Amino acid sequence: MSLVSFLADYEEKIESTDMLGESEHLVTFGLFGEVGSVLAISKKSERDGAGFNVNYSLVEELGDVLWYFARLCKRCGWSINNVSHGFIKGRSFQIAPTGINSYPIAMVPSQCELDSVEVSRELGAAASTLLSVPISAVTQDMLSAFFKSYLEFISISKVKFQDVVDFNLKKTLGRFTSMQDEELLDFDIYEHEDEQLPRHFEIEVTQRSNGRSYMKKGGVFIGDPLTDNIMVEDHYRFHDVFHMSYAAILHWSPVFRSLLKNKRKGNPLKDEAEDGGRAIVIEEGVSAWLFSIAKENNYFEGQKRISFDVLKTVKQFVRGYEVEKCPYGLFERAILEGYSVFRDLKKYKKGVIVGDRKMRTIQFKPEVMV
Repeated sequence: MSLVSFLADYEEKIESTDMLGESEHLVTFGLFGEVGSVLAISKKSERDGAGFNVNYSLVEELGDVLWYFARLCKRCGWSINNVSHGFIKGRSFQIAPTGINSYPIAMVPSQCELDSVEVSRELGAAASTLLSVPISAVTQDMLSAFFKSYLEFISISKVKFQDVVDFNLKKTLGRFTSMQDEELLDFDIYEHEDEQLPRHFEIEVTQRSNGRSYMKKGGVFIGDPLTDNIMVEDHYRFHDVFHMSYAAILHWSPVFRSLLKNKRKGNPLKDEAEDGGRAIVIEEGVSAWLFSIAKENNYFEGQKRISFDVLKTVKQFVRGYEVEKCPYGLFERAILEGYSVFRDLKKYKKGVIVGDRKMRTIQFKPEVMV
């Protein structure tokens, strides 16, 4: 694949992920902010050494820089290939193997001779230049200078440009494009029916005069009565609805699986690694952390989006577990729908939570079964 087709393919795929609207300054603000994140990683790398996962962080942040840069080029009427032509032409090249069957060798620019500090400064300065003028005044030379410093930074950082592009495509497409439910993963479909999360469930939730919440499934109590466990009431006693939402929409919830005694005992590896105590603690941690954010944002009422930074942190929480494979958009859906039901419970103090894994939905019914 040539540079032209490689970058053109990337630009075409991310076209549908641009949700910035008509506000032109957002793209330059975003680009400058992401460059700042890249430079912050460089600082942390030098300060913290081996205690910081530089490669993973750089791959993600450099991908975000590329996304904003591609959108800026588009708004200026150019493609990345257009702006890269100016600095590629006339540079010295070397022959290098590619590992691609159809393109066994390629012409690649000679290695950057600047050190990491110089390259980082150049990248920051190029981003500042783009930020300092309105988009109508951005020239092809400005964009070319930025992309040159960007590629030089990639060169000295030792990350692979292909990894940067692939990671960004997976991340952005999973966040902003529509999802077909049949294409999403079902983590226990091949397990015995008794060891699957229920395909459909109805959980009765009530609050008694002692202030504790109780849950029943099929007339049988599940879990323990809960209080808020905090000095100032915040209704966290109803937080199990979040686990139900994860189960219905993400097809994942070690907590809910444990409550219903649907752990995958027939699959010892999954029973221990995916359904065990550590996974339960992580899920509870995700729920508690999200709740602290939700409390400050009216429990996400009226919101159609969750901050991408929040979603990225959730993904970091669950890294290494099966649910990590779910796209960002599905996490967002599970969080928002879970909080919609939570707000109803907070209002009525009782009701029936209806989850449907086939439809990946969770709903609230105010009536309580007698």
